[in-house]
Amino acid sequence: MSKNYRLWLVPLAFFLVCCGLNLAGCLNYADSTLERTVKPALLPLLALTTAAWLLPRSPRPRETALLMAAQLFGFAGDTMLIGEGFLFFAGGIVMFLIGHIFYITLYGGHSLKGLKAWQWVLGIVLGCCITLSLILAIGVKGTLLGPMGVYGFTLSILILTAWAGVLRKGGATWWILLAGALLFTFSDSLIAIRNFGTLSKFLDGFGVMSTYLVAQCLLAIGCCRLATKKD
Repeated sequence: MSKNYRLWLVPLAFFLVCCGLNLAGCLNYADSTLERTVKPALLPLLALTTAAWLLPRSPRPRETALLMAAQLFGFAGDTMLIGEGFLFFAGGIVMFLIGHIFYITLYGGHSLKGLKAWQWVLGIVLGCCITLSLILAIGVKGTLLGPMGVYGFTLSILILTAWAGVLRKGGATWWILLAGALLFTFSDSLIAIRNFGTLSKFLDGFGVMSTYLVAQCLLAIGCCRLATKKD
């Protein structure tokens, strides 16, 4: 195998080390210094890993660019959520929302082609139902009801777009993307519960980050498969 095909292992090794350090920091409830220090490095290292894996394999340029953009905004969201207070929380949510749109655009270009009008309507209705369920479960109220509703709807479309791929195309790629979308939604739901209610320290730290990191990895793997025509 060419050395160029193995370069992705270098940033992957650093990414896995940083994941371990970050999760270890999450378990240290008394001091979050380690977790906060390592967190901004996670998505850039994952992006380097995916880029190093994709580029020698002559991928589809559009998918590669969209994946890099999604991971870039994930990095911005991670960085914003390190801060304390409403502005940092709101900024992080906006960054992740934009990242989700890039993910949806990437694999929606494959799974949503040729849908009939009734299927679009059904998808929107299901998206609204999922969003309402999330809002009720989390307990969002007041002025944040609208913004969180928009974010919840985006998450629901992230899930439904992957589910459309499972139903219409099948195969491992779409199950991987669906699992990533579901885990991302679960992780974000834990963050929302923390901000609108009460959450145990374990779920607030380790629970959020472990599911988030697995979700980002699954989305990266699924999108890489799409970019190398394995849909």
